[in-house]
Amino acid sequence: MTNKAGLLFLIASSTLLGSCMLGPNFHTPNAPNTDRYTRDPLPEKTVSESADDSNAGKSQVFVYKRDIPDEWWQLYHSKPLNELINKGIANSPDLTSAVATLKQARETLNAQIGNLLVPAFDTTLNANRQRLSGLSFDSPFPSSVFNIYNASVGVTYSLDIFGKNRRQVEASLAQMNFANYQLDAAYLTLTSNIVTTSVTVASLQAQISATEALIDEGVKTLKIVKQQYRLGGASLQNIMSQETQLEQTRALLPPLQKDLTSSQHALAVLIGELPSESKLPFIPLGSLTLPKELPVSVPSELVKRRPDILAAEALLHAATAQVGVATANLFPSITLTGNYGWLSNTPASLFNSNTEVWAMAAQLAQPIFHGGALLATRRAAIAAYEQTEAQYHQTVLKAFQNVADALRAVEIDAREYKAQRRAELAAHATFLMTQKQFRLGGASYLQLLSAEQQYQTTKVARIKAQAARYTDTAALFAALGGGWWHVDVECLATQKARARA
Repeated sequence: MTNKAGLLFLIASSTLLGSCMLGPNFHTPNAPNTDRYTRDPLPEKTVSESADDSNAGKSQVFVYKRDIPDEWWQLYHSKPLNELINKGIANSPDLTSAVATLKQARETLNAQIGNLLVPAFDTTLNANRQRLSGLSFDSPFPSSVFNIYNASVGVTYSLDIFGKNRRQVEASLAQMNFANYQLDAAYLTLTSNIVTTSVTVASLQAQISATEALIDEGVKTLKIVKQQYRLGGASLQNIMSQETQLEQTRALLPPLQKDLTSSQHALAVLIGELPSESKLPFIPLGSLTLPKELPVSVPSELVKRRPDILAAEALLHAATAQVGVATANLFPSITLTGNYGWLSNTPASLFNSNTEVWAMAAQLAQPIFHGGALLATRRAAIAAYEQTEAQYHQTVLKAFQNVADALRAVEIDAREYKAQRRAELAAHATFLMTQKQFRLGGASYLQLLSAEQQYQTTKVARIKAQAARYTDTAALFAALGGGWWHVDVECLATQKARARA
């Protein structure tokens, strides 16, 4: 066997020997053993149609075991909403940051593989010219000048007998997966927040319009009361009461306007624009289509769909691998080194066979005494694993709570909207009838005031209930995972960012 072949044999055999991996092997935790999200079974659909025939009053159907579409927000059938989400994906700094974090984690993994699992090859080329005195060697010969030329290739490899390096790479791979799921979570959070914030803006705009209409009605009523006062059919107290009611209604506008501007500013930031420069489209609340069919995945699939659960699982995997790293640190480590090259005093004869030089070495290091540091590090790694495991189970519990809350919210929202819509229609009919009677002298001012206040309250409550149906439906899609698994989020975000650049 030649010297070069022997060196290659040592490297190859070290790879084959490195088959043992100390520490626990990671296994995906079992999904919760349950077949439903809520304590009481859900109905097949939400309550029947409400008292009106608008889209917001339609019933919704729970469809079990159906997959969630990747662009679920298109079920609202709103082109402006779709454009806002496309802007957000292209411009969001949070999404850009998550993409960069994933790239960093991926390259860190590549670096770990290169540093820990692959032999390191380095080449050197040296040329030296020296003058030495014979006295340095206790020789009577005079000083001489000579040249030395050297070319060599060196190899270094750590024999991973106990799996320390592979466990470290395994931990880096888990960290890369964590960054990937964090990107998916950022995408899901961004898209769902754009939907819910857009609905909030539309709801506040509708509430402001309703309040302004009530103010107009109040102004008209005040004129009537003043006319009746001049004719002796009303008292000064009636005028003052109506003026008070009118001002109270006007006082409702500033808080609504404040909330509207805050929501618009938040929406501008979500799509990556400055509030001062963003031109948000007007999306009427009534223009949104309420998704009729609501896909509901089986509980055992939720742990594979929620990016926060998958991210927690990746951290648990990394913590498991770190226990293996800390365990392997207690055992010997072997490092193989070798070099092969040529050494000559002239460039012309550098690569001749008689100028070959080589060396091979193996170094074994066994920890003996480190003041208990290695054992303490292993115990700390085990404690970190236990902490991460508990956090994983807490994440799962929170996710199931999130889905259960969303499912019940969708169901209750339908009942609430139906009741609020009926109350609004009844209050409106009462207000119109009382107003007509008041103008004809068949109803007192107090009756009119009471009917007006009741109608004002029920109309705003109906608008809020209508918006809740849209936002809680979006919350359900997000709670079930949002269909991100159909999309290469990194590629999508990069493409849209380039398209808008």
